Amino acid sequence: MHEWALADGIVRTAIEFANMHGKDKILAIRVVLGELQDVNEEILKFAIDEIKKGTIAEDADVEFVLEEAEFRCRNCGYGWKLRDVKENFNERIKEDIHFIPEVVHAFLSCPNCGSRDFEVVKGRGVYLSAIKVEGEE
Repeated sequence: MHEWALADGIVRTAIEFANMHGKDKILAIRVVLGELQDVNEEILKFAIDEIKKGTIAEDADVEFVLEEAEFRCRNCGYGWKLRDVKENFNERIKEDIHFIPEVVHAFLSCPNCGSRDFEVVKGRGVYLSAIKVEGEE
């Protein structure tokens, strides 16, 4: 269900952008999937394809780019990636983070100093990174 809500927002945002710029067709969209969001790409693609039917985005190509999660400790400055500590995650934790990525602070700590005071540098959220349009301006 979460992927359908994301798909709706993605398609609506792309259409709004095209309309604001006087364009009558969306040719392609690029969607960045943050690793922390743990979105099912197959379901999201299906949902986008269904939602864009009958719109100016109907024939748009959809490209997904996975953005790896990266963190930086505010205490010691150490940087690490989710893959470095992912073995500590079970399916329940992954699901919790999927819906509310900010809870990652409850499950992770800096591998260098143990602090839970870190920032998510990359890999959070889902967003449109590019929209290709055509039409009158």
